[in-house]
This record gives sequence, structure tokens and C-alpha cells, in this order.
Amino acid sequence: MKQLFPVRHVIGYIASLVLSAAALAVIYGDFSHAANIAILVVTALIQASLQLFLFMHIGESADTKKELYINIAYALFVGLVTIFGTLFIFVWGWYS
Repeated sequence: MKQLFPVRHVIGYIASLVLSAAALAVIYGDFSHAANIAILVVTALIQASLQLFLFMHIGESADTKKELYINIAYALFVGLVTIFGTLFIFVWGWYS
């Protein structure tokens, strides 16, 4: 029965809800700007690692680790290009 009930997934889901609530506290809390950024960065990093290890099973298969890390690096590259491309166009005024 222990193998039929996904304990790790339930714990991951509850932890995701708690981290989302902590990030939501930034909106309703009366914190300084530095505290807001610190809370958001810490919760985002913990949330990303939680998703990778518990739901995407990044540490379970040894034979596909290379492809997995290449896919993660590519996803980070695409995300950073999207973020900095948006900043480049809209914030820094490089549009015609």
C-alpha cells in the first residue's frame, strides 16, 4: 500500500502551497523592498528545486542525467533570453 500512495508528491504539493503563500505574503505584508526581493528569490529557488526533484524526478535515473541537464540548461537559456530580450525592447527603449 505504501507504494500506491504518492507520499512524496503530496509533501511536494503541500510544500509548494506553503512556498506560494510565503511569496504571497510579499503583496500583503509591509516589508522593505530588500526583504520583498529576498523573500521572492528564496521562495522561487526553493520552489524550482522542489519541482525539479519531486515532480520531474531529476535525481532518479542515472542513465539520462546528461540529457536532463542539457534540457535544463536550454530552458534556462530560453528563459533568460526572453527576460532580457523583453527588458531590452520595452524598458531600455530599443524599439523603433
